[in-house]
Parts: sequence; structure tokens; C-alpha cells
Amino acid sequence: MNDDENKTDPTTEKSSEVYSVIRKSRNTAVRRNSRQTENDESMVCAKNAHTTQPILLSLDLGTATGWALSNKHGRIMSGTAHFRPRRFEGGGMRYLRFERWLNETRDVSDEINAVYFEEVRRHLGVDAAHAYGGFLASLTAWCEEHSIPYEGVPVGTIKKFITGKGNAGKQAVIAAVKALGHLPEDDNEADALALLHFAREQMIGGQS
Repeated sequence: MNDDENKTDPTTEKSSEVYSVIRKSRNTAVRRNSRQTENDESMVCAKNAHTTQPILLSLDLGTATGWALSNKHGRIMSGTAHFRPRRFEGGGMRYLRFERWLNETRDVSDEINAVYFEEVRRHLGVDAAHAYGGFLASLTAWCEEHSIPYEGVPVGTIKKFITGKGNAGKQAVIAAVKALGHLPEDDNEADALALLHFAREQMIGGQS
């Protein structure tokens, strides 16, 4: 028996915590994300507690996938899911785990009405490009299978929406997201949150 077999998968542990938060949030309106951060919009969320909103999932695809989900009451949860290949695994296992994560997220959310993903057209390296292509193919196939609308949004569009500048750096995006009351653990989560706010603006006109 090798050391890997004796280790607990931290991704599984974190996912369980996240799914628990999503389950509890399905009938809760006020708080903004999985870290229970409130901001000045909490009164607006409370006002709309009985108004059903579309359940949106936004993703910054990659081995470390940033995600953000808005439930039917407008409550936002977010985090980063890790799909790095483990020792002795084939390269395709990360995509199988990603699909399982999508299924579990959909199950605990009751449903997902639309998926938005960050559309990346330039990558720093070949490996990153291949990984992104694999996650994108897995995501779009999953959405087609479950009849869930999906849309890619260019990176520059997201940055301009959240910061006012289409060429803004990572720290500027993180700062803009924090100004909305979120506490992203990394730039992947921050990108997903920025994209989710863009999606909400497109779908419900920023009235949540």
C-alpha cells in the first residue's frame, strides 16, 4: 500500500463542506457567499427572499476551477475546486472528477438554470491550453446532456464589467470582488464571482 492510498483527499473533504453549505442555503436569502459574508445588499436580498431567481453557475475553468453559484433567493456561494491528477492516474481522470463535481453541485442545488464560463482564447502554455479544452468539452457535453443553457464570456468583457478596464490585472479583479463583500481565496474564485455578477446583470438586470 502506497502513501497516496493512506491519505484523505482534501478536495473531497472541501467539496463535502461546500455541498453542506449549498444545501442549507436553498431556502436562505441574506448572506452572500460560502464564507457567510454580508454586505450592503443584504437588505435587498431579504426583500427578494420570496422572489424566485434563476439559479446560475459561473466557472473559471482549469485544474483549479473557480466557481460561484447564485441560488433562487439571490444568495451567492463560491470557492475553488481542484482537479489535479493524482499519482498513478491517467490524464482523463481529472475530467471524470469534474463531471462528478458538476453532478453533485446540480443535485444539491435542486437545479441549475444556466452556466457561464470564462472564455479564454490565449494560454500561457500548451498544457494549460489542453487542460482548458478538456474541461470545456466536458462542461459543454454535460450541459447538453442535462439541457442546461451555457455561454462563454470573454476575459476582457468580464474584467471591464467588474473593474472598468478590459486589461485589468488579477489583483484589480480581486479588489473589485472584495468591494462587493466577497472574500475570494484566490484569483480563480475571484474571476468566477466577477463572472457571476456579470451573468446576474445580464439575466435579471441587477435587480437582485
